[in-house]
Amino acid sequence: MTAPLSLHSLEHRVGEEIAVSPWIEVTQERIDLFARAIDDFQWIHVDRERAKASPFGGTIAHGFLTLSLLSHLAERTFAFADRKMGINYGLNRVRFTAPLRSGSRIRARFKLAAWEKIGGGVQVTWETTVEREGGDKPVLVAEWLGRHYF
Repeated sequence: MTAPLSLHSLEHRVGEEIAVSPWIEVTQERIDLFARAIDDFQWIHVDRERAKASPFGGTIAHGFLTLSLLSHLAERTFAFADRKMGINYGLNRVRFTAPLRSGSRIRARFKLAAWEKIGGGVQVTWETTVEREGGDKPVLVAEWLGRHYF
């Protein structure tokens, strides 16, 4: 369920965790579809039998699959009622800090790192952490920039 937010109200919430997404499952089917979409068939992602003998004990998601799920996780978490459109502006820092096994559930934490006025809108910087259910460390940490226009 998405929480309605106001971009204007975020100006005074820099440094706060704004939202935590619901859990989603990263299935082998999703990993296989991603592999086909980007033509990356490294065995650790798609060869279930060979991956069983790896240090991970099974297939793992592509790091870029995990990264690409940020938009989906954000859209399932909050919506900005006071904007006409938003775009991804980029990333300042991305680290894939732990493997994400097929069949795992993940969620994202969104902490507001910066809020800046830009022509016709605002740029927000999120300190984003993607957690694996039951994991002792995140699978992804990223500083993610978005631009939102009124």
